[in-house]
Amino acid sequence: MRQKLVVGNWKMHGSRADVAALLGEISASLPAQAAETAVCPAYVHLAQALEVCAGSAVAVGAQDCSHMSSGAFTGEVSAPMLQDLGCRWVILGHSERRQYHAESDNLVAAKLGAAVAAGIRPIVCVGETREQREGGEAETVVAGQLQGALDGQKDLTGLVIAYEPVWAIGTGLTASPEQAQAMHAFIRGCLAGVAGVDAEATRILYGGSVKPDNAAQLFGQKDIDGALVGGASLDARDFLAIVGAGRA
Repeated sequence: MRQKLVVGNWKMHGSRADVAALLGEISASLPAQAAETAVCPAYVHLAQALEVCAGSAVAVGAQDCSHMSSGAFTGEVSAPMLQDLGCRWVILGHSERRQYHAESDNLVAAKLGAAVAAGIRPIVCVGETREQREGGEAETVVAGQLQGALDGQKDLTGLVIAYEPVWAIGTGLTASPEQAQAMHAFIRGCLAGVAGVDAEATRILYGGSVKPDNAAQLFGQKDIDGALVGGASLDARDFLAIVGAGRA
């Protein structure tokens, strides 16, 4: 049975005081037998988050990494640097990276290879826009993103996929449990055709306005293995409720 995983994506939010308060409450109040839990703060808060979470069940990850391991790449942060710091996870291919930084499937694939080589577990994001869904292209878009990121990878150890319908991110809209389940099942079917991937063992998270009042219903679906949580992860009480919904 796949253990539920809940990951908080803090995006570009927070101060040192916020990190101390939020993670202090989360790490101290994590429900018993809850989902596996991780948070991904901004780069500048990673060291502090790792210190606060030391000895707790809360893992820390990054929101992105470079496709290069080192060199003259001003402003970039490499996967080996993140691993050396103590990060266990990294989010790759988030829709905001694709939209605002023009990240291609090829670049996501290169970052995935770099993360796995450094020993960091990747969370690869895929998802369609509202226009693509209404145009009947959702499955085609998601399959293309998966293929572009995963094909030809030498090692996909620890791979996690996050399905994040772009139209549901930060909008208050959420795919119905049935819509989400249908796409998760489709993704699992796609993974079955990827060399080196155990589709049944691979966790697929849902990301898109996950809240305490919809988490349990989403998690009750056969192929939904947890959540990539945005805004609700910035509120300790809400995030803990979502984590608690993933009890085994």
